Amino acid sequence: GVQRVVVPSTNGISLATQVWKPRMPSATTSALPTIIIVHQWSIMGGQATLMKGIAQELSDKGFQAVTFDMRGVGRSNGRATITGTDEIEDVKAVCKWTHENLNSDLVVLGSSAGAPIAGSAVEEFDFVKAYVGIGYVFGFFASILFSHHYDRIIGSSKPKLFIMGTKDEFTSPSQLKKVLKRMQPPKEAHLIEGVSHFALEGPDYDGMMASLTADFVLRHFAPSAAAEEPRRDSEEPRRDAEEPRRDG
Repeated sequence: GVQRVVVPSTNGISLATQVWKPRMPSATTSALPTIIIVHQWSIMGGQATLMKGIAQELSDKGFQAVTFDMRGVGRSNGRATITGTDEIEDVKAVCKWTHENLNSDLVVLGSSAGAPIAGSAVEEFDFVKAYVGIGYVFGFFASILFSHHYDRIIGSSKPKLFIMGTKDEFTSPSQLKKVLKRMQPPKEAHLIEGVSHFALEGPDYDGMMASLTADFVLRHFAPSAAAEEPRRDSEEPRRDAEEPRRDG
């Protein structure tokens, strides 16, 4: 089930937050970190409801997940910022609330412009153990708005997974590779062949994003339960031609 709560952030802001309980918890997954899911750019219509497909899929796999509307979006008050600077405080507030109230370590996942915002919070707390960035916006035009977030994730020594379509309009595979070279280990990237930025964010790929995230978390925090052998730290993105699962 989904539990709805209100989490206080800075400046009197209240964040509408949803806790997705594991549908079928197992001994393995109940000991694993909770996945905090950070939505896309608020200015372009990003909101928690766009992340509920991934949250639901993670819940179905036995994980606990948390989605929330950042300031100025959905049922959260306040005003969104163009560069996502104040929103870092929202991510931190939800991380702190989750750790204290659900007694859990965390993995922070961000999508699109939510990826740099989420990445800025990773080193703020010891209980945030790893990071997943879906369609992280590293390209030139995106960097005008979001480059002040980059160094925080590039310098993080926590496990990091980047998932991107090879046809991403904001970041090319070669740009991602260049950033990975500068990044502290452990780090890995997973490229989805022929997929654009906005397609990857769409519901057709929610199942795949949840599976890649679940596998990454299991490999790092419950290796005996992982579907794959642990991959070595890599600057060479792994390519995947897999078609998304289409429901219906």
